[in-house]
Amino acid sequence: MTTRVVLSAGSNIGDSRGHLQAVVDAVGADLIAASAVYSTPPWGGVDQDDFANITLIAEGSRTPRQWLEFCWELERAADRVRNERWGPRTLDVDVVAAETDGEPVISDDDELTLPHPRASQRAFVLVPWLEIDPDATLWTATGEQSVVELVAALDADDVAAVRRLEATP
Repeated sequence: MTTRVVLSAGSNIGDSRGHLQAVVDAVGADLIAASAVYSTPPWGGVDQDDFANITLIAEGSRTPRQWLEFCWELERAADRVRNERWGPRTLDVDVVAAETDGEPVISDDDELTLPHPRASQRAFVLVPWLEIDPDATLWTATGEQSVVELVAALDADDVAAVRRLEATP
């Protein structure tokens, strides 16, 4: 069994670029592609600093659940504290989408909802994803959609606020 995942990582506390680099390093040989670092405004209405975000594509022998647990391990290693929903954090790593043996994984599990329930609304996930996979698609409530179409449907100001900073974390 091989699972291909799209991961989104963000940080706005401490050494954000170092936290993002730690994610890339931890994915290691399973890394297919990593986007540049993007500066993005916070999402969810909490007053806080902008985030540094990256999107990664990885493929390996982990199950989708094991990828989620891997993400949690990375967050713990960065001393992530969950005080406030959508609040500031040292590191947030989400499994955005997964395919096992080429088939999309659809899950409504409380801990692992796939695809991520708000991925199609988040420019900070979609814009960096397009950088590394211009033909990307995402399963949505209305079926499979191209990420290009999803970005086009977002508010133009939200998309413009996602600013590419540099090529690597």
